[in-house]
Amino acid sequence: ALDHVREFFHVSATTYDPLDLTKTNTLLFFTRWVTHFCAPTFVFLAGTGAFLSTSRGKTKPELARFLVTRGLWLILLEMTLVRFGWFFNFDYSFMFMQVIWAIGCSMIVLAGLIFLPVRAIAAVGLLLIFAHDAFDSVRAESLGPTRWLWVVLHETNVVVPRPGMLVLMAYPLVPWVGVMAAGYAFGRLLLFERERRRRVLLRLGAASVGLCVVLRAANVYGDPRPWAAQASGWFTFLSFINTSKYPPSLLFLLMTLGPAILALALFDRAPGREPGLLARPFVVFGRVPLFYYLLHVPLIHLVALAFAYAGGGPVGWLFRNWIVPTTPPTRPAEWGYGLPVVYAVWTAVVVALYPLCRWFAGVKARRRDAWLGYL
Repeated sequence: ALDHVREFFHVSATTYDPLDLTKTNTLLFFTRWVTHFCAPTFVFLAGTGAFLSTSRGKTKPELARFLVTRGLWLILLEMTLVRFGWFFNFDYSFMFMQVIWAIGCSMIVLAGLIFLPVRAIAAVGLLLIFAHDAFDSVRAESLGPTRWLWVVLHETNVVVPRPGMLVLMAYPLVPWVGVMAAGYAFGRLLLFERERRRRVLLRLGAASVGLCVVLRAANVYGDPRPWAAQASGWFTFLSFINTSKYPPSLLFLLMTLGPAILALALFDRAPGREPGLLARPFVVFGRVPLFYYLLHVPLIHLVALAFAYAGGGPVGWLFRNWIVPTTPPTRPAEWGYGLPVVYAVWTAVVVALYPLCRWFAGVKARRRDAWLGYL
């Protein structure tokens, strides 16, 4: 939610990239950078959850049907509820396909992969993650009529399905399918007994981080944006960790999934032990991630609308397609607040959604209705 609050509220959100080292500052950089961990972890654990469902008795054909139907459902949600949450309109001259779309499509692909041995699925996932950067030099504009397919698969760009309609493919599919497939294979490790599981996860997470550092230092492969020396040592470090998310490079995925796996090991608790006070909110939100996602964007949008009305500022932009990448932003130049307001709104949104998420997590724990698996 933090980066989405920033996009609605921060004064410079539509004028420059917070990761642009020529314009940003440390707090703004990390406000954006820290949210990088969300999407890869979300997609990875979606694959893990699919594997674990087989350990609870679901057959492969049953799982395949669920993955296809839930995948189609997620794509529909991306095109309807999620889009409406961002723009509060039904003007489909612009759409953007983000993480929910990527998860949905990846689930549909995974529905076919699950009939392979787990090691083969792991190999497919790792191949897509490690090899896709070799094709970074291929540009959609050079592919003629098949341009749209390359954008869907590998290049963050726009496609024009028909005159007057623009679709931003923010999450090209190839690397995300790899992440979900790797997450599915990772699920087998979670069936190990606790001490062995923690050791394996700690080693795997540390190896991922270590490989990221070595490859990034070499500046040869794994990210289309090399790091470079800056005016200060600190900003050189920021350049070093500023890897590419669109599409997610190998180094971006190692940088984010490595610490996520380490966190899973560190928070792995003994059977029957309740999560501590600090861990409890993470457990609650982690049990209902889609429910939280579907609520948080429209809530942030409503808060932005309330701020605009209360401040007597323009509100029309909040009902338009305000972030179309090929046109100047419709958000007024005078709109926006500093980071203290961004963090205050973010905190308020998370606190407001916590009781709802706790309630829904309880519903999912008590009941086994099939429809609950789609939220």
